[in-house]
Amino acid sequence: MDRPVRHIVIVGGGTAGWLTAGVLAAEHRADRPGGLRVSVVESPDVPIIGVGEGTWPTIRDTLHRIGVSEADFIRECDASFKQGSRFDGWVHGGDGERYFHPFSLPDGHGEVDLATAWRALAPQTPFAEWVCAQPHLCLHGRAPKQAATPEYAAVANYAYHLDAGKFAVFLRRHCVEKLGVQHVADHVLDVEMHEDGDIAALRLRVQGRLDADLFVDCSGFQSMLLGQRLGVPAVPLRDVLFNDRALALQVPYAHADAPIASQTISTAQRDGWIWDIGLPTRRGIGYVYSSAHVDDATAAEAFHAYIARTAPGVDTPQPRQLAFEPGWRERPWTRNCVAIGLSAGFIEPLEASAIALVELSAAMLADRLPATRADMDRLAPRFNAAFAHRWRRVIDFLKLHYVLSRRDGDYWRAHRDAASMPDRLAELLAIWKHHSPSRYDLDRVDEVFPSASWQYILYGMGFVPAPPAGPSRFADTERAAAFVDGTAQRTRRMLAALPMHRDLLDHIARHGLPRI
Repeated sequence: MDRPVRHIVIVGGGTAGWLTAGVLAAEHRADRPGGLRVSVVESPDVPIIGVGEGTWPTIRDTLHRIGVSEADFIRECDASFKQGSRFDGWVHGGDGERYFHPFSLPDGHGEVDLATAWRALAPQTPFAEWVCAQPHLCLHGRAPKQAATPEYAAVANYAYHLDAGKFAVFLRRHCVEKLGVQHVADHVLDVEMHEDGDIAALRLRVQGRLDADLFVDCSGFQSMLLGQRLGVPAVPLRDVLFNDRALALQVPYAHADAPIASQTISTAQRDGWIWDIGLPTRRGIGYVYSSAHVDDATAAEAFHAYIARTAPGVDTPQPRQLAFEPGWRERPWTRNCVAIGLSAGFIEPLEASAIALVELSAAMLADRLPATRADMDRLAPRFNAAFAHRWRRVIDFLKLHYVLSRRDGDYWRAHRDAASMPDRLAELLAIWKHHSPSRYDLDRVDEVFPSASWQYILYGMGFVPAPPAGPSRFADTERAAAFVDGTAQRTRRMLAALPMHRDLLDHIARHGLPRI
């Protein structure tokens, strides 16, 4: 008999488990009689990893979808606004060298060839700062909205920086109290299987047997269900993206009124890079590096040198060290198990793709929730194909940041080695010598990164496309200049009207935001 899907058990809490639970429960009315039953099994013995602090603008839709107040989220998760990323020292490693990957599209994107106009009219100005107002908001410490802007609405596109540990606790409370999710605080001792190879139940230390129709593996790097029990291997990525270690540290501000950066600052190092994230009460800083190119002690020295330079006189604890194996699983949905989050794969935190992939996974599972066990076999291949595409796009996009660098050192030279470049990326770079990245190159409606993002990295890293073969409307420099003039005018208006980042966060802490 074909079993209906009425109970989903999620193994593991944290950001992945509770975001997935929230999306499923909100969409399928877990709080109402007859609604989907959603349970989260969260072991009291397993701490939350709690390092990921960056998100994409998609998180606004996700939080709104599950009924979270933006003001409550900002207050309780020590959150701040994120308007993109700034990359320092990635091209040559010189002092003052920077470029931005903002969340807002360039003015005129898709209508004119901005790259050709930029090369002709302003090659000494960083591309993003010429075609978009948002880098200037970041440089001047502005917030992406006003105090009167309603929750989740934006003047400039934004995501958040957040305290991942507080975020998981906040989501858990919301899911249990508002959405009808069952929280099972217990430790998984074993996984019971059906004869046909499906997962039948979990055996818990205190509460005994817990069965379900569909299991979601959010158990983190151990991948308890998909990797360990079902034996789905990970595709290794060390030959493409080398980073496999991280040092992480929470650094207090020297003064309570210190400015808060509204972009992730990513600073290239000899054997990796350092993230620097500003929250209202502290900074989250980490060094991601390759153990094949540097030993832990030398990496720690470089990390502490950065802390000393950017936070002079501030006392800091010892950093936390993390090891990870970069890779992803080609079949995250296998039989009656779906892996979401670190259990499905992890590469490195560059461009903060981890939480975004959780959101995408949870949304697709909720939107295509199988009605029966047999329905899973029809939906799983589509889910797996979609995420294989997404993982490959993320890999290519992250690799793009490295292959165009002209920094010295074995680490950077290895990244430029053609043997470490995915064939897909090599083909795109060949196309982009003569054409700007466009929707024709990235041809899915649900692309992880829009073509504008690829342009920001390409031209930020100094990639210079060949001039067009002849005149065309798309390559009309005068039309492009008109868009850029509009950008300059809008930048001036936004700088005059938008509050400082910390001032807006302080206002939200005291007064909240207008509700839609």
